[in-house]
Amino acid sequence: MYGISTVVMIATVRDSYALAGLVAGSGLLAAVLIVPRISRLIDRHGQSRIAVPATVFSVVFTLLHVACVRYGAPDWTLFATAVVSSTLPNVGGMVRARWAELLKDEPDALRTANALEQVLDEVGFIVGPILSVALCTTLFPEAGVLGATALSLAGTLLLTAQRETEPPVHEPDGGRASSPLRNRGLQIMILTFLLTGAVFGSLELATVAYTEALGHASSSGWVLALMALGSALSGLAFGAVAVPARQTTQFPIGVAAMAVLIVPLLLADGLLSLAPLMFVAGMATAPTMITGMTLVQRLVPPAQINEGMALTVTGLLAGNALGSALTGRVVEWSGAQTGYRIPCVAAVLALVAVLAGTRRLSRGVAASDDTESRRTVEQPR
Repeated sequence: MYGISTVVMIATVRDSYALAGLVAGSGLLAAVLIVPRISRLIDRHGQSRIAVPATVFSVVFTLLHVACVRYGAPDWTLFATAVVSSTLPNVGGMVRARWAELLKDEPDALRTANALEQVLDEVGFIVGPILSVALCTTLFPEAGVLGATALSLAGTLLLTAQRETEPPVHEPDGGRASSPLRNRGLQIMILTFLLTGAVFGSLELATVAYTEALGHASSSGWVLALMALGSALSGLAFGAVAVPARQTTQFPIGVAAMAVLIVPLLLADGLLSLAPLMFVAGMATAPTMITGMTLVQRLVPPAQINEGMALTVTGLLAGNALGSALTGRVVEWSGAQTGYRIPCVAAVLALVAVLAGTRRLSRGVAASDDTESRRTVEQPR
C-alpha cells in the first residue's frame, strides 16, 4: 500500500509523477540502509524489543510526511520525512525467521510454510492496491498512506505479542558474526532481488500512469491486484506439489519465466488487454520469491537470519525505488505505455544476474549445509 499510495498522493496534490516517483524512491532507498541495521539489532536482542519502538518511530514521521504533503510544505520536506520514516522493520522476514526456527529440521515443511507466507503476501498485494486507490480517490489523497500506517502498526503489535513463537537469540559461530554481505551466495540473491524489485516498482508506476492516460485512473488498483492474484494462485500450486529439482535450479527457472511472462505487456493497447496480461505476468512471481526466500534461509546462519533476509528484501526495495524513479521520468518524457519497457529490461537483467551466479549459489548452499551439519554433530546430547 505504501508505494502506490505515496505515488497517488503526491501526483494528485503536486501534479508530478516524477516527484512522486522520486519521493517514494527516496524512502525505499533509505530503508535499504536502515532496515538491515534494525534487523541486525533484532538478531542480537530479539524481535519484540526492537520492532515495536522502530515501528512507532516510523508512524510518527509518516504522519509528519502526510502533513507536509497536505499543507503545501516545500518539496525537500517530503524527501526528508520519507527518509526518516523508513524504520519499519522487515516483518515478513521476522515471520519467516520464526518458521525457520520452528521447522529447522523439516525442509519440506519449511518450503510449504514459505509458500504460505508468499501467498499471504500476494493477498496483501491483491487487496492493498485496490484499498489504496479506493481510499485516495474516494476520501482524500492522503488516506491511502494513513491506512497503510495504521495497518503496519497494528500488524507489528499483533506479531510481537506472539511471544511463544518468537525465535531465541542465537550466538554467532566463533562468538562474533561477520557481515552477511560477505556471503557470496547472498550477494547473488541481493543483486537478483534488486533487479526484480525494479520490475515491480516500474510495473506499479507504469500501470498507474497508463490507466490514468486511458481515463480509468481508479482502475489501477484492481489491475495491479490481477497481477498479484496470478502470483497467489501460482504460489498455492507451487506450495502444494513436490518439486524434485534443487532450489538452485528452481530459482533461475522462476526468474526466466518471470522475464518471459512480462514481455507481452508491451502489446497492451487498452484496459481490456492490459488486465489479462497483468494476470499472466504475475504467475511466475510467487514461485520465484518462495524459492528465493528458502535459498536465503539456507545461505545464512541462524544468528544472522533476520539481517540476511532484510538485506535481500531491502535489495528488492532499492530496485523498486530505482524502477519507480526511472519509470516516472520515462512516462513524462515518452508517454505512459512506454513505461512498460523498463520492467521488461529489468527482468532480463535479473535473469542474466542469476545465471551468472548459479555456481556461486550452489557452493554457498553446500558450504552452509556443511556448517549446519557440523554444528548439529557438535551439540551436546
